[in-house]
Amino acid sequence: MEKVQAGILGLGASLPETILTNKDLEKKVDTTDEWIRSRTGIKERRIASPEETNLSLAEKAGREALDNAGVSAEELDLIIIATVTPDMVFPATACLLQDALNAPTAAAFDLEAGCSGFVYGLTLAAQFINNGSYKNILVIGAEVLSRITDWKDRNTCVLFGDGAGAAVMGPVDQGGFLGFEMGSDGGGGEFLKMPAGGGAIPASRESVDNRLHYIKMDGNQVFKFAVKAMARSAKKVAKNANLAIEDIDLFIPHQANIRIIESSAKRLKIPDKKVFMNLENYGNTSAASIPIALYEAWKEGKIGPGDKILLVGFGAGLTWGSCIVEWTG
Repeated sequence: MEKVQAGILGLGASLPETILTNKDLEKKVDTTDEWIRSRTGIKERRIASPEETNLSLAEKAGREALDNAGVSAEELDLIIIATVTPDMVFPATACLLQDALNAPTAAAFDLEAGCSGFVYGLTLAAQFINNGSYKNILVIGAEVLSRITDWKDRNTCVLFGDGAGAAVMGPVDQGGFLGFEMGSDGGGGEFLKMPAGGGAIPASRESVDNRLHYIKMDGNQVFKFAVKAMARSAKKVAKNANLAIEDIDLFIPHQANIRIIESSAKRLKIPDKKVFMNLENYGNTSAASIPIALYEAWKEGKIGPGDKILLVGFGAGLTWGSCIVEWTG
């Protein structure tokens, strides 16, 4: 069977209207705007209203991506939502979205790979398209991290925000998805987790009182892992795609921390003009960060036909993933 080349046909994004600034956080916890900016690069983040959900953010981003791709919901074969904050443990938010979009022939599932989730989703979608199993696939990274953020923990509550980004993947004549590299280190699972809410520690009065349903993170360990993993994975995916790092036109990393991004870019010898960041406006939106950044880079005209884009993520698991896409839009 002849391989079908997969590429990105359209992009979309959705962000809550409510903005939580560093100045606002100064009123909630013992922190300052200067402390947050100097250590993270974050100025503000978006917070979902009580009426907004993972599904509502994913639906808005997904509909825009479909419109931009010129693909109808009826033409979708598969919907993948990368998330660690689904509306429910089950059914999958992707299934709820399949119904909301009225995509009758689409299979649907959620994918959990932490902040690497969107890259994992794109990679999986590309394989289905490459082998001819599916034609049109909607991949979304959607998060409402504010719902699992401990607003009494000043070390973590300054980091996270909510939002969704989407991409429609489908066949392209040239360019498109050029290569990927993924990996995991479960030995680091303890460094970034939400302890309760699963089968090991089901919800109880004790688990709630002990604040176990919130994000717990060892920031130093995650930082060390991220810098090494991002640079290593980027080099591997470039090799897999028969490219050099110098061939990359735009580097879009997971938007977690400015120091991580700058350290990774330095290791890879990628100049600042080739690094896209919107971290200061949204904070860490986990699986949504890369697609939101990709969407904004496209909207700002920083991506053109033939450009080679390097996407690199890392996150809970611990996981990492990278892929290179040649823009065909």
